[in-house]
Amino acid sequence: MTIAEIHSKTEWEHFLAEASPHSFLHSWNWGEVQEKLGTKVIRLGLYEDQSLIAVALILLIKARRGSFLFCPHGPVVENKENIKPVLTTLLPELEKRGKELGCVFIRVSPLFKKNSEYEAIFRELGFRNAPVHLMHPELAWILNIDESEEAILKNMRKTTRYLVRRGEKEGVKIRIGETKEDLENFLKVYRTTVDRQNFTPFKGDFFKTELEVFKKDNQVKLFLAEYDGKVITAAMIVFYGQSAFYHHGASDQTYSHIPGAYLLQWQVIREAKARGLQFYNFWGIVPPEEKKHPWAGLSLFKTGFGGYSEVYLHAQDYLLSQKYWLVYFIETLRRKKRRL
Repeated sequence: MTIAEIHSKTEWEHFLAEASPHSFLHSWNWGEVQEKLGTKVIRLGLYEDQSLIAVALILLIKARRGSFLFCPHGPVVENKENIKPVLTTLLPELEKRGKELGCVFIRVSPLFKKNSEYEAIFRELGFRNAPVHLMHPELAWILNIDESEEAILKNMRKTTRYLVRRGEKEGVKIRIGETKEDLENFLKVYRTTVDRQNFTPFKGDFFKTELEVFKKDNQVKLFLAEYDGKVITAAMIVFYGQSAFYHHGASDQTYSHIPGAYLLQWQVIREAKARGLQFYNFWGIVPPEEKKHPWAGLSLFKTGFGGYSEVYLHAQDYLLSQKYWLVYFIETLRRKKRRL
């Protein structure tokens, strides 16, 4: 098995289409977003007999607590039986590059189903569980939209279905944002959400760049819900592979009595169906028993539309330096402080 950097978007995307990934976080465009934001991106391909059998998108994350190489929702492996040999081949290459770049550790956030077999492979290779949860979703809520609209509505929680219809009756209007003003309206609502939920926000340039890059391939839409001419809730949706992804959302609590968010999600589902997609990925949720978790309410909102959960392997860390333990301490402290 050999490793080489891939510089062809066509080769990369063709492989991902054949491998049927469930995440846009390994797409060529996601790497381009990161590059435009100043992150070093390495796209590695693993070959067997000159055939591409796996890809790994690697990001160099620079942080004061310690820089690290990060593989988001990857590597993507064509044949799951090759996961162990792929990781065994990939790790020395990442270790070499990580040390050259002054990294403290390597973090892999794989899109592998959580099970003892995969956990054992990472343990055998020297990985350990990362101190952080949900750096990217490890528990996702997914709705199969390859059904009629009537069937999807029927399978919703009764309250959710009622609020979708009430949003229509209340006069909420859903439209696609196309202008700079639309993006700014989204950011205004987003900032109120940050203040309310007290999470670390993305900067405005991040949203602008994500829209610009994915828009070139018609892979993103900004949905806005308006009431009395004011944006009350919004969502950035990424369309990739066979799925639509609820990547970012925001809402103005001043209008919490108006069910705009419910109608907005229904319109997203209809748009995804119109594109011929099979799944709507609501992104991360928390287990229903974690009722005091900051995201418990949002998780209840998402699950009300029907669907099922997918549990992925926890993020895995590989130490390159003893400085990692300072990172471990800081991230553990932050997780506890935020009650995540």
